Amino acid sequence: MKLIYNPVFLQHDTGMHPENAKRLEAFEDLPTTPVPDGSEWLPLVHTSHHIEKVRTACDIHTHLDPDTIASPGSYEAAVRAVGATVLASERGDFALVRPPGHHAYANRSSGFCLFNNVAIASQKLAHEGKRVFLFDFDGHLGDGTSHVFEDTDQVLYCSIHQYPAFPGHGWVNEIGTGNGRGFTMNVPLPPESGDDVFMDAVNTCMQVLEQFKPDVVAVSAGFDAHLYDLLLQMRVTESSFYKVGQLLRERSTNIFATLEGGYNVAVLSQCIYNFMAGINGEEMPHQRQVTSSSRPVWEEYELRIQSVMSNLKQWWKFS
Repeated sequence: MKLIYNPVFLQHDTGMHPENAKRLEAFEDLPTTPVPDGSEWLPLVHTSHHIEKVRTACDIHTHLDPDTIASPGSYEAAVRAVGATVLASERGDFALVRPPGHHAYANRSSGFCLFNNVAIASQKLAHEGKRVFLFDFDGHLGDGTSHVFEDTDQVLYCSIHQYPAFPGHGWVNEIGTGNGRGFTMNVPLPPESGDDVFMDAVNTCMQVLEQFKPDVVAVSAGFDAHLYDLLLQMRVTESSFYKVGQLLRERSTNIFATLEGGYNVAVLSQCIYNFMAGINGEEMPHQRQVTSSSRPVWEEYELRIQSVMSNLKQWWKFS
């Protein structure tokens, strides 16, 4: 797995905002990868009304919602972020993009996200007949992605996220609808969850991945569950992101990822390089002392994870 990066992503000008160009500028001297214009794939997920609304908002440099900014360069950055994520899905690489995507719905932008990069790439794969396990370990629920795939059994959406937190749902009883019932798995973690709780949740998700037997694993790779992130109250370290990469490598040979959250520019690159090292079977480049969760956090988590497994036991087995 290699990084896919292009300076076009810096054209998304958000000013003094947590999701800003410094997130990518912190990497320094990255080679430029030519990335396709993803416009042709937008209709796989998004309505024509939404696409035009985003284009117009970018032209006039306005907000799409109170948290989501559009600038004159944002449309080009956003369609190239889609293109880079599709390219990552073809190469098995990591799309280092902005704006992020997993909060974007078919008909609206949300949570810093204009278009849903990973959902578009995954829908393209689904249209090609592939079964996709979409693993989202960003500290926030990818509510847009969850909504897009809630009624299909071809894409299994699995999210580990802090709860309560934005966007306000992603509870244990949200397991999909219609043909997709049992193919949405939400693992809501209590605030102050450390590496121990986080990795227990990851291992539970891995049991479902093994049974689903996907053709492709798509990863919404967000790093805002980190101990020092600005927007959440989680206590996950770089070490866990390395272990996530290792566990995925052990279970699939066809993995791609795209960047979602992660707002501490001092640690974001270390988190990503650790994750990729795990995927690539390399040594962990950034060692960190793992964190432990308090007894109350563990007790609350145990109640939640037992409910997750109970609600999904009709479709999946858990040890």
